[in-house]
Amino acid sequence: MNEVFHALSDPTRREILRLLRDRDLSAGDIAQHFSLARSTLSGHFNVLRNAGLIVAERNGTSIVYSLNVSAAEELMSSVMNLFTAHGGKRKS
Repeated sequence: MNEVFHALSDPTRREILRLLRDRDLSAGDIAQHFSLARSTLSGHFNVLRNAGLIVAERNGTSIVYSLNVSAAEELMSSVMNLFTAHGGKRKS
């Protein structure tokens, strides 16, 4: 879970996830949305992949990224459980 929170701590990585929410995109398609070096974006992709939030698939000479929906759902469930423990009541 720490890898997931680390991945989500960066605004560029959150934007990559937002882009992938709508559809699968190649690395080049994603790069068009940022003014970053490709090596920098590659580092962001690696962090997201290591956290299990995205999946990469080679398609010819390009890499296509997609959102790992089951991991995103698991993350949301875990976060909700953090805030709904004990019937949603705060301990005083």
